[in-house]
Amino acid sequence: MSPLWSELTSTRNLFDAAFRAAKGKKSRPDVAAFRANLEPELYRLQREVTGHNYRPGPYEQFRILDPKPRLISAAPFRDRVVHHALTKIVEPLFERRFVPWSFACRVGFGSHQALAHARQACARYRCVLKLDVRKYFPSMDHQILEELLARVIQCPEIRWLIGLIVASFEQMDELVHYFPGDTLFTPLERRRGLPLGNQTSQFFANVYLNPMDQMIVRNLRPGAYARYVDDFLLFSDSKEQLHEMHCQIREFLYGFRLTLHSGKSRVYWCRDGFPFLGFRLFPSHMRLARPNVVRFRRRLRELHADYHAGLVEKETVNQFVQAWIGHAMHGDTWRLREQIFEEFPFLAGEFRRK
Repeated sequence: MSPLWSELTSTRNLFDAAFRAAKGKKSRPDVAAFRANLEPELYRLQREVTGHNYRPGPYEQFRILDPKPRLISAAPFRDRVVHHALTKIVEPLFERRFVPWSFACRVGFGSHQALAHARQACARYRCVLKLDVRKYFPSMDHQILEELLARVIQCPEIRWLIGLIVASFEQMDELVHYFPGDTLFTPLERRRGLPLGNQTSQFFANVYLNPMDQMIVRNLRPGAYARYVDDFLLFSDSKEQLHEMHCQIREFLYGFRLTLHSGKSRVYWCRDGFPFLGFRLFPSHMRLARPNVVRFRRRLRELHADYHAGLVEKETVNQFVQAWIGHAMHGDTWRLREQIFEEFPFLAGEFRRK
């Protein structure tokens, strides 16, 4: 038994994983039921995993519409404990292999760090190439993902567990795309897709695009680079150079059975502004994208009505407002916030901060 496998299946790691998986969700019935019988549940899970008898349960699926339609697939809580236990052990193996300009789902990184980096680059360079992978999570090929993970993870037990988790979900939608060398049946024969919502999916998403990060940084060498999941930016003073990089990246991604979103991939003049992570960036300032403001105003109107009808508590409203303010403050939004809160007098004093 390898030291990594022993650490992954240790009682301490499983208890820590259960705590992290329950964070912010302790009131949910499935989480509360598991925690009410915590030690027996974890010891049973430990025996199943160490004995190779563990099998992931079925996903609960539901759709959300905000900010855009998405299908969320939620694993049973006991499986989420396993996901956290796994990523706690294997993420450090990959961390030093990731480029420092990949900002999603990494300790010490995040969307606001990505925005700060992109904002500085926007002030230094004339042009930016913004690229977006089309249906990234539904498109990830299982075989390619497992091969990328196996290059670093030598432990056969951990690879067995990863294989179970990856195979527990398969995208079953209309997404069919042919790549060079495919036969008529290739897209139907290859398993693909990871569920939005899994802790492991976020980590796997970074692993899957890491070869692209390395190719861009080492070979293309843009003036600056930033990636957040499947949304990425390349900066330069030359539009022609960025168009050439666009072509090379598109060809490179074919090898990973991914395509770029044609409607969201283009070159911008930085002076005209460009969208990134809910903001619009300019060389001298950064403002919230209009759809973000529209969604916040709509949700605020709903909370206004629910609060005065006695349907929600003050604390619920306050948490929502403060979270949005904390995000909006990363842009030049003081006047916008003043304008919005003037429309909702019920937020005065106890609900707002400047």
